[in-house]
Amino acid sequence: MLTSLALIFLLGLLLGKVFNKLKLPSLLGMIITGIILSPYALNLLDSSLLNISADLRQLALVIILTRAGLSLDISDLKRVGRPAILMCFVPACFEILGVILIAPRVFGLSTLEAAIMGSVLAAVSPAVIVPRMIKLIDDGYGKDHSIPQLILAGASVDDVFVIVMFTAFTSLALGGKVSAMNFIEIPISIILGIALGIGTGIILVKFFKTFHMRDSVKLLIILSISFLLIELENQLKGFIPLSGLIGIMTMGIAIKQRYEILGKRLSGKYNKLWVGAEVLLFVLVGATVDLSYALKTGFSAIIVVIGALIIRMIGVFVCLLKTKITIKERIFCMLAYTPKATVQAAIGSIPLSMGLACGQQVLTVAVLSILITAPFGAICVDKSYKRLLVGD
Repeated sequence: MLTSLALIFLLGLLLGKVFNKLKLPSLLGMIITGIILSPYALNLLDSSLLNISADLRQLALVIILTRAGLSLDISDLKRVGRPAILMCFVPACFEILGVILIAPRVFGLSTLEAAIMGSVLAAVSPAVIVPRMIKLIDDGYGKDHSIPQLILAGASVDDVFVIVMFTAFTSLALGGKVSAMNFIEIPISIILGIALGIGTGIILVKFFKTFHMRDSVKLLIILSISFLLIELENQLKGFIPLSGLIGIMTMGIAIKQRYEILGKRLSGKYNKLWVGAEVLLFVLVGATVDLSYALKTGFSAIIVVIGALIIRMIGVFVCLLKTKITIKERIFCMLAYTPKATVQAAIGSIPLSMGLACGQQVLTVAVLSILITAPFGAICVDKSYKRLLVGD
């Protein structure tokens, strides 16, 4: 496993740097590193590492969502208001409906199979979006209408909504039943996640003010509690709906609101952690990609991905109607809300493992969505924010 980790970090950093020099996002180099090292190519990664790949990717997500919480100002979110709530689910609904319209004509799928495919595609990637929005907050871009905060908040909740939809659709495909309660669970899991995060953050602030310790120790404590929040979500699954990831981000927000000086210091620590976590996350995402799937139905799958993406962007535009957000800022939001990666890597193969007839097509589309949208979204944000957003 140690050799595999060495290859991941050395080659991931190297290719990331090469792509940076080419004025392309470093994450593209890291994803390609994963594809090269994966069992579907050179097969240089230890199987024991691949077995815990999902846990390692979740670790990286914990780091980036805590970092997002420590960077968010709650007053900015209040100022955004209605669009922030709509961005949590409206673009995803548009994308699912887009796939339902396109996939049956391209792949000959049933409406339910297309809905499963759409729910795999519809999740946006916090791992691609969050670091870029944090940079924009730090640099003061989009400050007037809190554009980075709007995208950060929406991207964090979007995944919860999509995964619930995916679970409902796959349950139907396997002959199960979906009740109204399945959909009521979405707001309940978000509200409970927020409440738990705020409570945990307040307790941690009181603890840190009472007991003196180094910031590095505080970081380890926060990381450990974050892992416990995810485990709590897993243990309560089927009984009480709870979003551990939203709880983690809200905990970061609470710490910043209650103890701003510590929040800034911890944010710097998490920035350093993200250097390694980013490489690990995107190389392991790349390692899940089997290009042979993509080559089999490549053009048809590309039509579905691009068509659904255009419809998703229309959904983002709808969310921003009747707001003071300028046309340029709306275009930026539409582009920034396109990247896919982590959720597609996590759930793209599940329909195939369930034995569903659409499993192969779903996996192919999930693979291509990562390869197309992760670099596309990252490049769009990196190249357009200075032209589309107002800076300090």
